[in-house]
Amino acid sequence: MSAEMAVRTGVLAALQGDAALAALLNGVWDGAPVKASAPFAVVGECLGSEWGTKDRPGREVRVTLTVQDRREGGAGLAEMLALADAAVKRVAVAGYDVGTVALLRSRVVRGREDGWRALVDYRVRVLQV
Repeated sequence: MSAEMAVRTGVLAALQGDAALAALLNGVWDGAPVKASAPFAVVGECLGSEWGTKDRPGREVRVTLTVQDRREGGAGLAEMLALADAAVKRVAVAGYDVGTVALLRSRVVRGREDGWRALVDYRVRVLQV
């Protein structure tokens, strides 16, 4: 499995496996869901680049997480983001040693129709086992 797909699978499993986060969400989706009711999370775009050493292949994978919440206040979104951040930072990636996991940037937007939306970009650096 490619590093990008392995990281994506690991992030999805970490988010889906967090009981506290699961209690707040209607689901965690791999890619944009056809039909979903907020609050939910989506593991979106993954972008990989070379991050190997002389003797081990590796990748730097940037993955985007979207969290959507339709409630009026932003407190619910903040709680979900904190739990999601902790889950992503505990990610395990099959076939790879995780070097670092870092939040690169986040954006929070409130729309008229669809409520609060956060887009969070993480960098996950992995070396092949």
